[in-house]
Amino acid sequence: YLPSSSVLFLIGGTLASVEDLAESNFLVEHADLYTSKTSGFWIGIYRNVNGQLLWQDNSALDFVNWGEGQPSEDQLDYCVELSVFSGYWSILPCSSQKGFICKKPKIHPLLFAFYLFTDAKKDKAHGRMNTWILLTLVLIVLLGMGFTIYFLFKIKTQRETEREARRRSRLLEYSHVLTGKDNENDSTNDKEKNERSVV
Repeated sequence: YLPSSSVLFLIGGTLASVEDLAESNFLVEHADLYTSKTSGFWIGIYRNVNGQLLWQDNSALDFVNWGEGQPSEDQLDYCVELSVFSGYWSILPCSSQKGFICKKPKIHPLLFAFYLFTDAKKDKAHGRMNTWILLTLVLIVLLGMGFTIYFLFKIKTQRETEREARRRSRLLEYSHVLTGKDNENDSTNDKEKNERSVV
């Protein structure tokens, strides 16, 4: 259960919420293709610390499709599986090996994260605290991007400076070579003049 939740969080999704019988039947119909690999799939229902059942994506828990005798009150820390064979939900230990069904929001993931942090259902103080946490994380990301751009610019300008210094060094060497040849020609001409005058 935890690895699947982690993967889904990274891609901007959550374990699926099932909002009505039609959606439940749709999921069972499509999950039936994988019965050779698993008998069920994790869905995104969980119990909070107060024992209240909630969806991971904060949608309303208006529809339930529990199997007979489910959920039991003594299994508060367990996770919920959608059975491929019956379509009913059951509570299993979270360490069980199951597939998972992903649901991604239609809104941008950053807006979705902002919605999760500032959900109107939460009390105002808690929502404000989460807003500050979100803003701090955004600030850290922006600072990281700023430093990256600064250092990339610094490296680029340093390379350009080194390139310019090498170019000037070559020009200086070339000018010395040219100047040195001219001096040799002048000294050769002076020697020839001196030799002619001596003769």
